[in-house]
Amino acid sequence: MEGLSWGRVCLSVLCVVLLSRPAAAIRFVIDREECFSHNVEYEGDTVHVSFVVIKAETPWHYSEEGVDLVVKDPNGAQVRDSRDKTSDKFEFIVQKRGVHRFCFTNKSPYHETIDFDVHVGHFSYFEQHAKDEHFAPLLEQIAKLDEALYNIQFEQHWLEAQTDRQAILNENMSRRAVHKALFESAALIAASVIQVYLLRRLFERKLGSSRV
Repeated sequence: MEGLSWGRVCLSVLCVVLLSRPAAAIRFVIDREECFSHNVEYEGDTVHVSFVVIKAETPWHYSEEGVDLVVKDPNGAQVRDSRDKTSDKFEFIVQKRGVHRFCFTNKSPYHETIDFDVHVGHFSYFEQHAKDEHFAPLLEQIAKLDEALYNIQFEQHWLEAQTDRQAILNENMSRRAVHKALFESAALIAASVIQVYLLRRLFERKLGSSRV
């Protein structure tokens, strides 16, 4: 019974720790450059990163130029980068614990809205106080399940951002198509009116000269 109670304590502590794992997801507007900091407490952790350029400040602007993202460790050394991407998803292993910086650079003359997500995957080893040898694999399976759930949530967030971007692009393209059709119709009507006016003037001149 004593071993079982200690096992329950270990399970409770593990669940609390797993539920408080670090993650961050934000949506922001960038002009030229924007940096964010995220603290990683353990070396060897896996950092999952994703971003999607959702939209520009004007619906008439559409470009595949993308943005740059540079990741730097606590010493300022570059550990990963992504260049000229409208969306990207990658991961890296932390070599030095501490505050990592994620800096975006926008090369477009327009403000861009970016969806940015960071998730740190970490598995903590807990010393087994319980005598029951079955708790070790159970804790390991719980940790693996927790990591799998976080990965699913991370992937789902990235896909939702991609869906938002595509919906905005489709809406802007439809709006541009309607405006283009209206402009072409107006131009065609104007050209027809001008042609009718010129033909009437031509006939009036001919009638006037024939009467003379």
